Amino acid sequence: MQKGAYHLSLLGALMFLPIFIFSQRSSTTKAEDTAEKIAQLNKKVKHIIVIYEENWSFDGLFGDFPGANNLTRAKNTKQYDTKGVLLKSAPQPFVNTYTRPAIVDSRFNGITLPAAPYDLLKYIKTPNTKTGDLRHLFYSEQLQIDSGRMDKFIAYSDNGGLTMSYINLHNELHLLDTLEWKLASQYTLCDNFFHSAFGGSFLNHQWFVSASSPDWNNPPKGYLADPENPNADLRDTRVTPDGYVVNTSYSINRPHPPVGEDSLVPYQKKPNIGDRLIEGNVSWAWYSGGWDEAVQKDGKDKEFNKEFQYHHQPLLYFESFKDGSENKKRYIRDEQRFFSALSTDSLPSVCFIKPFGTENEHPGYSDLWLGMEHAQKLVDSIMHSKYWDETVIIITSDENGGRWDHVSPPKIDRWGPGTRIPALIISPFAKKGYIDHTQYETVSILKFIETRFDLKPLTNRDGMANDLLNAFDFK
Repeated sequence: MQKGAYHLSLLGALMFLPIFIFSQRSSTTKAEDTAEKIAQLNKKVKHIIVIYEENWSFDGLFGDFPGANNLTRAKNTKQYDTKGVLLKSAPQPFVNTYTRPAIVDSRFNGITLPAAPYDLLKYIKTPNTKTGDLRHLFYSEQLQIDSGRMDKFIAYSDNGGLTMSYINLHNELHLLDTLEWKLASQYTLCDNFFHSAFGGSFLNHQWFVSASSPDWNNPPKGYLADPENPNADLRDTRVTPDGYVVNTSYSINRPHPPVGEDSLVPYQKKPNIGDRLIEGNVSWAWYSGGWDEAVQKDGKDKEFNKEFQYHHQPLLYFESFKDGSENKKRYIRDEQRFFSALSTDSLPSVCFIKPFGTENEHPGYSDLWLGMEHAQKLVDSIMHSKYWDETVIIITSDENGGRWDHVSPPKIDRWGPGTRIPALIISPFAKKGYIDHTQYETVSILKFIETRFDLKPLTNRDGMANDLLNAFDFK
């Protein structure tokens, strides 16, 4: 090496040395900050309450929320048909997609809708009325997302005229000061939160409690999906070719609708968050709206079956909560017992709340306003209880319900995540009037619970997920 070259090399090393030292100090400081935040979390938060709503994308509810990654930031809203031809308009929405032929919603008669985002309230006028439902299935959503282009939601929907709609909560009805919009304005709104698995409520409830997809090694022959067959009905049935249940199926445990025994998902033996909480000696409960009535009716009341969602009771699929077990009797409870727990000083440390069908915001069988009012009732009850000063409330949707969103989801594995959904963090310790841009997903809720109560992760997905801590300020 030449003498000059040696001096230059030494000088370069000295120039980078301070940067290296600074980097090391910054890393240490960040680790110390995280440790301090967890220490404060453990000290101040005694209760975590998750209200698990239904079927809205982030843009669907908060697409015009100031400061968020909202519709004004959407760089591309174009939609294409299944052959890649640009769509100039969207079909009229259906009242429902269960009848054949499907019935067009009369509020849209004679109206040509854009193949782009539009305000649903221009046509239905108020959010306290029902609309149709939309397809939301495992393979279909992947086709809609179209490798992150988000441009085939109309093409692979069974209610394409509805998929691009959103609710403008900040409008002439002055809804800004009410319900979930008000909570989002006062506390923390997460605008980079995705449902963990592609598809619908069944699979995302499974991920909500186990961070994994249930398995079924020998399902009935007609249940196996054929995703490589272009003639298949949007490639979607219940079970993947390698034996994972991805679309609505019912548990072998009761209650469930009157279906054949061979069509019921066998016991799942993998760990779930309930198991982890029991192992950690943490008090908890799953509160389900209508649970006591569901147990009593045992799937025999057709009208009740239209409103109670059996596949929204994910712990029911696990062997550790099988029929006759002490776990099932002790930890799966009717929602009314949540209100009783608040008033009798017996609130568990972790509460999962699944509202009844007509109160869970699900398009089709619930109206948005009724669902938001129920959520507000739950939040108000907590805020007026002795527990508020030591509680974190999380409100989110299980999945997007087939509704479009402009943000491409991250790519993690074959399961997801799926489309972006709204999530609110409500607590005395939540940052006030804050929009959290941190990347989260459904299993981030599990990670947050695991962080607070020092529990082992269930899978790699919740183990690697961000844990919501950025939403808090414990000072």
